[in-house]
Amino acid sequence: MTHDNAPRFRTGTDHVESWFVRANDPAAPRALWLKATVLTRADGSSLAQAWCSVFDGDRTAGFRHDLPLEQAAFTSPATGLESRVGPVRLVLGDGGGASTGELVSAAGRVSWDLTFSRGAGELGDPMCLLPSRRLVDARLPRNKLLTPVPVATFGGRLVWDDETWDLADWVGMQGHNWGDAHSPEYAWGQCVFLDGSGTPSAVVEGASGRIELGGRPSPLLSMLVVRRGEREYRFDRIVDLWRQRPELAFPRWSLRMRGRDGEATLEVVARPEAMVCLGYQNPARPPSHCLNSKTARVRLEVRPRGGAAFELTSEHGGALEFLQADPEPRVQPVV
Repeated sequence: MTHDNAPRFRTGTDHVESWFVRANDPAAPRALWLKATVLTRADGSSLAQAWCSVFDGDRTAGFRHDLPLEQAAFTSPATGLESRVGPVRLVLGDGGGASTGELVSAAGRVSWDLTFSRGAGELGDPMCLLPSRRLVDARLPRNKLLTPVPVATFGGRLVWDDETWDLADWVGMQGHNWGDAHSPEYAWGQCVFLDGSGTPSAVVEGASGRIELGGRPSPLLSMLVVRRGEREYRFDRIVDLWRQRPELAFPRWSLRMRGRDGEATLEVVARPEAMVCLGYQNPARPPSHCLNSKTARVRLEVRPRGGAAFELTSEHGGALEFLQADPEPRVQPVV
């Protein structure tokens, strides 16, 4: 079986692939987002990128480091991924991972040294939004998303300019996605919900996006997975448009899904002032722009079939991304 973090890219093909890590302060609207990206093209050219974004209320900053792929390292040991893109190192394994790095831009300077471990029990088991894991290695859909660590706890520290953050007991996740290009348009969200003692008790991840069909964008297709305790509720009938009601209305994404496990309604809202705009390259298409929040407000309602309904909220623990063709003037760009 291929490990969830094993690289899928091959040089000489149109392909974009990313591994990313998110960590949130449970007590305040502060968050860290790291990503390593590989971009290859059919003409043989290739690029590696390291990204870091930091969020502290309305104060945000984004950093990026580019270099030719042959000057970076992406290796796949038996247990995951080891990557180095310039000054940024990211190691991912079955039980968690680690990262060190330092990046400098017009936004200032950021450095970090962190570790994270997979959450205990079923909450921390690898998650796949697709209806079957067999689709991960199938030809279609062309864009794939796995979440090797949907719930993670962190340790370490981050230094942003002259401020130091202690990352002990921060909560987050680790994901992996790839395809021959970014989707034409999408909204993606993820949130780890905490109980009264600050312990992870539930997690939700979902997406609404378009794919290209015959050179034209499809209707919005959605999928959603909720875990609470030992139960998992799946809403993954991607092409069943009668049972999904997505709405992408920046800076708000909402999704209502019905399926064999019942009904769920998700609402994720961010403030443009608390986001960053990331310019994403595509192998054979125009660039895209990712409007990125890691401190979004989340409200989730689930009405299980044959069970009691429940509602979960997080004031500033949600990840929210919008991908679109044009930048958003209200969101700070990463240069």
